[in-house]
Amino acid sequence: MEPPAVIEPPTVIELRQYTLRPGRRDELIELFDREFVETQEDVGMVVLGQFRDLDDPDRFVWLRGFGDMAVRHDALAAFYGGPVWAEHGPRANDTMLDSDNVLLLRALSDTTGLSPAAAPLDTTGLTRALAFAVSPSERPCPGAPAPDRFVSATVWSFPPGREGGPALIRDGLVPALRRTGPGPLAVLTTETAPNTFSRLPVRTGENVAVVVGSYPDEEAYRRQLAAVQADSLVRDEILPGVEREQTAAPRTLRLAPTGRSLIR
Repeated sequence: MEPPAVIEPPTVIELRQYTLRPGRRDELIELFDREFVETQEDVGMVVLGQFRDLDDPDRFVWLRGFGDMAVRHDALAAFYGGPVWAEHGPRANDTMLDSDNVLLLRALSDTTGLSPAAAPLDTTGLTRALAFAVSPSERPCPGAPAPDRFVSATVWSFPPGREGGPALIRDGLVPALRRTGPGPLAVLTTETAPNTFSRLPVRTGENVAVVVGSYPDEEAYRRQLAAVQADSLVRDEILPGVEREQTAAPRTLRLAPTGRSLIR
């Protein structure tokens, strides 16, 4: 089946972090990129990105998206109950020690209540920037070399049920990122709907904001980070506000895309 040239940005996203048996990450990536990309998309989901974690040689990180929670249930049931997973799933599972570190997320695309820092921006453009926009037709073929790119995914954690932290990320930090360099590929927050596919657990009791960015290399990422931190509004108001809200220090995943990752 030919992949669509463009798709609607997925509104439900899984951020999946797998801890693997030592030395087996490349084995899983080769299998995944060959067998588990188009076959998942054929049943209604989109494989957004596959990555090597630069801080852990035995961690594989990937994201996939769905149109909504009902689509997610039906797509997962079709794939994990289908012939491809029956044939190749046991080998994939054999590479893993843990596959339950999963954040169930949604695109943070509401532009209501924008702060003065965001006012000069085109809010339509801001909305587009908060959700992944991908074209599966542009995905390289199996065996393609990994691109020389750097992807960051920074996760902030806040008390469950409180919207202040994610709103500060959306209304304050995202405009600062757009002012100082490439805007984020997506800004995500916790999907609060119950996990209706219990065969695949997700982390519960979470309230996070996740900002995903892409750069030519890690040095470009560090330059933008320094520029954002030097911004007076960010330094004096936004970051102190985020720190008052957060329950833990933010964690940044430093990621290298695989050859077939759409996010790169």
